[in-house]
Amino acid sequence: MRRRDLLKLGGLAALGASAAACGGSGSGSGSGGDVELQFMYWGSTFEKAAVERMLKQYQQKHSGVTVKPLYTPDEYDVKLNTLVASNRLPDVGYVPLAMSFRLGEQGKLVNLFPYLKKYPQLAGYLPDAYLWSGQDNLHGVATANEIELLWYSKSAIAAAGVTPPPADAASAWTWDQLVEAAYKLTVDQNGKHPDEPGFDPKQIKQFGISSSITYGAAWYGFLRSNGVDFADEAGKKCLLDTPEAIEVFQNLQDLIYKHRVAPGPGQLAATGDDVPGTNILLKTKRVAMVVDGHWSLLDMNESKVDYGIGVLPKYAEPFTSTQVAGASAVFAGGKHEQEAVELFAFHNDPRYVDLFAKGLWMPQEKKYYEDQAAIDSWTKNDLHPPEFRTAVVDYARDHGVPVFGNRVKNMSSISSDVLTPALQEIETGKRPAGEILKAAAPKITSMLQGWQHTQDL
Repeated sequence: MRRRDLLKLGGLAALGASAAACGGSGSGSGSGGDVELQFMYWGSTFEKAAVERMLKQYQQKHSGVTVKPLYTPDEYDVKLNTLVASNRLPDVGYVPLAMSFRLGEQGKLVNLFPYLKKYPQLAGYLPDAYLWSGQDNLHGVATANEIELLWYSKSAIAAAGVTPPPADAASAWTWDQLVEAAYKLTVDQNGKHPDEPGFDPKQIKQFGISSSITYGAAWYGFLRSNGVDFADEAGKKCLLDTPEAIEVFQNLQDLIYKHRVAPGPGQLAATGDDVPGTNILLKTKRVAMVVDGHWSLLDMNESKVDYGIGVLPKYAEPFTSTQVAGASAVFAGGKHEQEAVELFAFHNDPRYVDLFAKGLWMPQEKKYYEDQAAIDSWTKNDLHPPEFRTAVVDYARDHGVPVFGNRVKNMSSISSDVLTPALQEIETGKRPAGEILKAAAPKITSMLQGWQHTQDL
């Protein structure tokens, strides 16, 4: 399952866990009065190994404390809900974002606000990383930062004679420049481009661009760049039926059906609904450019893809989605809250977790985007290309906006009942985007309950 599938709107779709096997017995005391904690998490086998290494380091630095890893790769939300219902919670762990707000409001998660003074590291996170259930009720943080980028195949770009996508926000392509490049990069089996006579749209060898219509983080930066948000300032009125929003979605639809430079539903599927990851699409030159998350860096390097990283095209001011990740929290009711909070502060620290240097995660602490030595500590290696500083670090710091799906109340219901079906219909191309959005927006408005609480430290 691709990383994107773990990060769907509202944080619930496709999350999984085999936690039933882990028991979820909560914290306890081992022999001799030693403290035993449980850490519950999901992720790939690579993430599993990295988390286990982190937990071993924590134990080495905290004499008398042992941590039992509860690796939970399937049906995570279902299994965690079961543990909540039976009051057999772990001590620390990942929590699907939408669920974290509910558990925070129910008092099932430790309020970390009183601990910020004791642990300065926790007080130094990016402001958008904090997850609040109410005033001074800090129930967790987004586990890692992630942003959306424009990935491309260097060899495909070179073969088409296209200038590579800019790696700094100030030089970001306009939408028209993206389309122009995509035309040159799209070829059918006979080597013809979409604007040439005889082009066969049913036999496309290489698509110029792939940018998801149904995945919110992929298009939210475009929406903000065009001067509009998902909802108004109060979070009570949906703005997807505004001219600015309609333009964004019509442009995405046009990539598929008007320009014929992007794949439609099912055109990239290898078997059934299984779409290859971005690394495979670029390596096989099935697609020349893909809008996808920073987490793809890990797979790019492991697959030895000849890739480059660019910033997203812009309308007005350039923007990209940030905080596209699940939450981490300390579960309430454990016998060893102090030690659990210390583990929480430790668990996503780049000094102890190599997922940052390896390319899966981006740090949450501000210093890793502002202090040169700190930036070098996770980016100055062979796994981060030369353009990473401007295309990712600077881009995230200066042009990142927290994705709406993590901030809108009732997002899970809105997504499943109205938003996702509407976006899927846009993707089919059977009706114009504006017609679909004008019908969906009032329905979404009727379900909106406002934005999640935020506050300054």
